[in-house]
Amino acid sequence: MNITATPHSWGESVALFERRGLPLSSYENLYNETYDVHSGSLTVPGALDLDATEPYGTGFVIDGDLTVDGAILNVDDGCPALVVLGDLTAGAIHLEGDAKLLVRGSVRVGAFVGHMTDKLVMIGGDLHAGVTILSAGFFPDEIGGALTGPVLAAPYALAELGREVASPPAAEVLVPEVLRTGADEEDDIFDAPGVHGDRLFEHLESGLPVLLRQS
Repeated sequence: MNITATPHSWGESVALFERRGLPLSSYENLYNETYDVHSGSLTVPGALDLDATEPYGTGFVIDGDLTVDGAILNVDDGCPALVVLGDLTAGAIHLEGDAKLLVRGSVRVGAFVGHMTDKLVMIGGDLHAGVTILSAGFFPDEIGGALTGPVLAAPYALAELGREVASPPAAEVLVPEVLRTGADEEDDIFDAPGVHGDRLFEHLESGLPVLLRQS
């Protein structure tokens, strides 16, 4: 990903967070190191692979809105933090490694997927998703506003959300290619009911649709 950015010390980054109203409760959990700051809003064509980015510092700060035409992807540990001081719009978000994603505003995506627990994910505004899929103990640390769209998750995860959400069968929401079948191994740790984690990721990575009805 080629982002025009200026390295900011931790003190400079904190000063920017304070000017933009990012709560201390979110950025105090970031590494106290250098961050690359992009001034103004940004549109990224195609996908944004957080595992493949190479910032000068510990992560990227977008001082404005971020629009990603494809999916935001993370499966490995050690990816840089992504801080968006405006709204975030993307085709999808798939977080599986140790991503740190902070969004001051709202998030609008086709699919929001979180798998495993080693993450920091805080959304100051709403999460508007065609589907939210939660697996293996993943929950956003914060959704400050509304959560709209169906949620596919095990009962314990639905209870952890602490809010009323629609949770239809996966077959009513997702394309058949990403659903579990009787031939799949039973030890798959992706525990969102009816969803095959690997095939879901492959579809998102390839830019293929995962929703039966695209909004």
